[in-house]
Amino acid sequence: MTERSLIRMIVGLGNPGPEYAQTRHNAGFWLVDVLAARHGGAFRTERKFSAELAAVRIEGADVLLLKPQTFMNRSGGPVQAASAYLRIPAEQILVVHDELDLPPGDARLKQGGGHGGHNGLRSMISHLGPWFWRLRVGIGHPGNRAEVIDYVLNRPSREDDVLIRSAVADAADVIPVLLGSGEQPAMHKLHSRGTQPEPDRKGGGPDLAE
Repeated sequence: MTERSLIRMIVGLGNPGPEYAQTRHNAGFWLVDVLAARHGGAFRTERKFSAELAAVRIEGADVLLLKPQTFMNRSGGPVQAASAYLRIPAEQILVVHDELDLPPGDARLKQGGGHGGHNGLRSMISHLGPWFWRLRVGIGHPGNRAEVIDYVLNRPSREDDVLIRSAVADAADVIPVLLGSGEQPAMHKLHSRGTQPEPDRKGGGPDLAE
């Protein structure tokens, strides 16, 4: 018998508004949009959460998809409000976000950890603690800390865009495994895609504005 995942809410991190829609920092929004499209969900505005919310059913599991409509550095507030109202603990929340320390085309699943300079994660941790699940979508690093903010708030190159969206699609393929069979089979499937190893970066990444 397989162990089913207890994930009940999947949160995509990003910035609201059309000017940010295609930027690297919105990879989390991209993934939950793919899940909604694949599984028949429609986002609606929930003003009491300052978020957009969609309900889907995947592998027999009822799952909520949430996109905070505050800016990235205040993402934790809407997620905490939704989780408290819906009685979903942090350990049953999966947060999807862009990751500088993974190359474009890579994606990784883990539970817990620090924020690594990512202001969306910093806000999430301040509101929920560190033990929510993370699905990290690689966007690469510009190579210079001073360039990070402009880098994440701009569109990727055409080549990187293809790689990032491919990783988003592959990660979306893994969600039914996660919900139907559990975290370990999902990690194995996602992490054995033949992508590059995670770089060994010391000292964490720089703080990311909005």
